[in-house]
Order: sequence, then structure tokens, then C-alpha cells
Amino acid sequence: MTTVADENNGWQFRQCFGDRGDDVDVTEADIISAIEFDYTGDYLATGDKGGRVVLFERNHAKKVCEYKFYTEFQSHEPEFDYLKSLEIEEKINKIRWCKRQNASHFLLSTNDKTIKLWKVFEKSITAVAETCVPADATPKNHKPIASLKLPKIVHHDNMVAAVPRKTYQNAHVYHINSISVNSDGETYLSADDLRVNLWNLDISDQSFNIVDIKPVNMEELTEVITAAEFHPLHCNLFMYSSSKGSIKLGDMRAAALCDQFSKKFEEDEDPANKSFFSEIISSISDVKFSRDGRYILSRDYLTLKVWDINMESKPLQTINVHAHLRGKLCDLYESDCIFDKFECGFSGSGSHVMTGSYSNFFSVYDTAGKEPSNVVLQADKNVFKTKKNKAQTKKTLKKEEYLNADGLDFGKKILHASWHPKENIIALAATNNLFLFQQQS
Repeated sequence: MTTVADENNGWQFRQCFGDRGDDVDVTEADIISAIEFDYTGDYLATGDKGGRVVLFERNHAKKVCEYKFYTEFQSHEPEFDYLKSLEIEEKINKIRWCKRQNASHFLLSTNDKTIKLWKVFEKSITAVAETCVPADATPKNHKPIASLKLPKIVHHDNMVAAVPRKTYQNAHVYHINSISVNSDGETYLSADDLRVNLWNLDISDQSFNIVDIKPVNMEELTEVITAAEFHPLHCNLFMYSSSKGSIKLGDMRAAALCDQFSKKFEEDEDPANKSFFSEIISSISDVKFSRDGRYILSRDYLTLKVWDINMESKPLQTINVHAHLRGKLCDLYESDCIFDKFECGFSGSGSHVMTGSYSNFFSVYDTAGKEPSNVVLQADKNVFKTKKNKAQTKKTLKKEEYLNADGLDFGKKILHASWHPKENIIALAATNNLFLFQQQS
């Protein structure tokens, strides 16, 4: 009989940050909306709907994976666009770390309209230790000073400070859905529904438009940009995905405006599966390069696809993540769940991929075919409420619960996740909680 330990393939829950109470009491502003490891994996950033960014630091004193609170700051505030009479939410859409050049950390955070570059650094707090005047001196007992002593300043404590270094704004008419730092360390891109802009990190008042798919007549609009990312090694290459299910690779060496893509990764839909929902479920919600830049991972509503950057005709692998939900698409459309945007990610080695689902389930897939096809795990707060069940063989397996579409809680979902760049550690956002899982080698 398969045990839970076998089914999890060594993956174990490690930590949970955030309120451990019932989800009914969750404040909207506390819901996590972005999550990202830095390039070393020693730091982890989360952003929430309240515009806050919280950083965590790896505790290397512990053998197992453990992170501790590092600092927190208010990145964005709610704004109002008076020209368009629109409220701009403070919600953090994306966070991206810049490569570290010195003792300070630099990271980009964005809401729907404004991108900010933050500097996070440790600041020494000093205090006056000695003065000419005795500590117990008062105006009545004060005596003449025989010799003059200079005040002595000593180190008192360290504090972590966060200051905004640059604010990049007024460059996007539509909502920003992606930011990505270039491998050259000097530039980054930002993407909204119809345009991709290129920025220099040092210049906040000017950006270059590198993709513009806006038609002259907006009634002719057939697709929008859903995600964009720079190649991890080649600073001239970037990709962007569309709501039509295609991924386009742009080369900035070929032209300043990359409307003419250099490669297009798209798979024609099987006519047998065509339905009213085909266009909605084919929309790509996230794309990621593998760390060596050779492969592309894309996520649409029902599947994960792994593409070879050298082969445009078809994906190397198609993983059915939500095949068991195909019969419930009508209900999911009625509840708007069909528009949920699930993120995906490669492991550091590129041999595994992961993505989230409903009831706070998430799946890890082995693309090399050396392990079981997929491991289903759950970021569940019940782990704190019940004692560990020793008779695990009698417990319903996670995979069986996951495939039971009628038993899923569509109000709980893992939309945002990040994989550690060097180790098999996954950080996941489940409503207002941050979960960490690690695979034991």
C-alpha cells in the first residue's frame, strides 16, 4: 500500500508565516499577491494587497530550511488618477530582486501603474556614551569642569532600513502585469496588456517601448500580453505570452521595436476539444525561462507546457494539471475561477517544475522522468490543529483528494509560488500565509 511518505517523495512542510486562524477572518490587505526568492536563495520577499513588502532571511544556523523575519516596509500607497477618475490600488503585483553588488539589497516592486526601486540595508545606530557633564548633574549641584572631554559616540544597535531610490511612473496606460530584470544588471522590462517597455535602472523619467500590439482601432483588438520575462543569460532576448496561448521571443539586436518576433511558440488546439471556453482556458497566465535559458515553461488554465527554445513546432511536454476540472468549466466560469492566474516555476536544476491549484494544493512534476510523474502537496493550516496521524496508510492520499473535483475548495488557491534557485525549497502564498516546503535528499 502506498503511504503518504512515499507519495510525497521526500517533500516535507517546514514553516508557515502569518495568521494561523480561520480564513474567514482574513483582512483583504493581508492577502499575499507576490513572492520571490533572490538570486542566492538566502532572502525571500513577499508583497501583499495592502502595498507592503516583507523580507525574510535564511537562518543558516539551522540544518533544515528555516527563514526568519528580516524587515517590512510600505512599498505603495493607494492613489487616484484624476484625469481618468480611477483608483489605483496599492496591491503589489510583482517583486523582482536585482543582483547584489554590495552589502545592500536592491529590489523592484510594482502595483498597477508605478514601479519602485528599493534599497534595503543595515544601518548602524550610534549613541553618545560620554560627555563632559556627569550623568547626575543638575543646575544646583553643577561644579566647574577641570578638563574638557569630547563626547564619545559608540555603536548602539543595528537596524534594517528601506529607502526608495527610484520611482518609475507614467509609462503604462494599462495595468502592469510583469517586471523582469535583465542579465546585464543595468536594465529591466515592464509589461502591461498591450505594451512592453525597457528601462534603465538609473533613469526613472524615460523608457523605450520595445513591443506595442495596440491596434489603431481598439475594436480590432484580439489578444493582450499576459506575462513577459528576460532571458537569464542573453541580454538581448526576452519573451512575452498572450491571451491567445502563444509565446513570442523578441531579439533587441534585430530591431528597436520588436513587434516582429524572432520565434513563436504555439500549439494548435485539438478540434475535438474545442468549446465555448477554449479561448479563455488557452490564455497563458505565466511564463518562465529555465535557469540555463534553454527551456520555457508556460501555464494556462488546464496545462503546463515545457518548450525547447530551439523547437517552435510543439512543446516537449504537456502536463495536464487540471484535466479533472474540464467537466466543471461552466461552473468555474460562473464563479469567475476560470480567470484565475496561476504562476509556475522551474527548479534550480531545471529537472522539475511546479504550479498551484485549488484547495491549496500544488504539484511538483519531474520533467526528466526519473521520479513518479507528479507529487501533490497541500499548504494546509490544519497541520497546526491536528496532531500528526501515525496511521498514515489509512489516510486518504493527497492525489486522490486533488483529483476529486467535487471536493475541492475553489476559494482556497495557490496562485503565487517561487522555487529556491539552488535547493529544492518551495515558497508558496496561501491567502495570507507564507508556506515553505523542502525535499529531503
